[in-house]
Amino acid sequence: MALKRRNPTSPGTRFQIVDDYSDVTKNYPEKSLLASKKQKSGRDWRGFVSMRHRGGGNKKHYRIVDFVRDKDNVAAKVVAIEYDPNRNCRIALIEYSDKVKSYILAPLGVGVGDDIMSGTEADIKPGNALPLSSIPVGTTVHNVEIDPGRGGKLARSAGAGLLLLAKDGNYAIVKMPSGEQRMIHISCRATVGQVGNLDAKNVVLGKAGKKRHLGRRPEVRGVVMNPCDHPHGGGEGKSGIGREHPVTPWGKPTLGKKTRKARLRSSRFILSRRKK
Repeated sequence: MALKRRNPTSPGTRFQIVDDYSDVTKNYPEKSLLASKKQKSGRDWRGFVSMRHRGGGNKKHYRIVDFVRDKDNVAAKVVAIEYDPNRNCRIALIEYSDKVKSYILAPLGVGVGDDIMSGTEADIKPGNALPLSSIPVGTTVHNVEIDPGRGGKLARSAGAGLLLLAKDGNYAIVKMPSGEQRMIHISCRATVGQVGNLDAKNVVLGKAGKKRHLGRRPEVRGVVMNPCDHPHGGGEGKSGIGREHPVTPWGKPTLGKKTRKARLRSSRFILSRRKK
């Protein structure tokens, strides 16, 4: 991925930095790997707004990405690198030796024509999926499972990667991007390498319309509302929130309030918490 700065021909393009999609090799997705995606506009099953500031956005299909990677010991080749509107990283279209096609997250350094394999016999190179028991200590991995066989859940966004620190019995110790260290069973699978598209974090939308295209509606600060609309509202002129700690529109503590349950089952696998 490479970025380009737009010419300031309008206020929206004055500070806009966009993706040039130079790493994308195929413009149209594989039809057999598409699924319909319903626009819910941030509403729950009752039709009530359960997540604010969501709605609109461009129509898009869901790309069926293989997060499980359980087709073992079958050679595959990268056919194309594609854009996925549902995530900020690229996806790679691979074709196995038995002519079955699949989507995977495109790792950093993997291009068209590269060989991909999953299973214990796979080499330690970017794009190959193996159990943590078969991956040497010190390797950067992504798309890591939390429960064996349930598909990768960790490190799936652009530029993400976990560092395999050690192995102790039936568990491997990994370091998360946040600095948290936790134990994961060694039978869980992971993909070697780091997720590609590192410059995704440097994109500057530049205008409100780009945000609307992504399905994000405007957000309004509580301090500019009336007291009847938000606990932070009211006051003469530009004023603060008037409280010791910020709260939600319904009076619940927010912005730094820890929401993790005290007796969560998985807490025993966390060795050190993330950095503050």
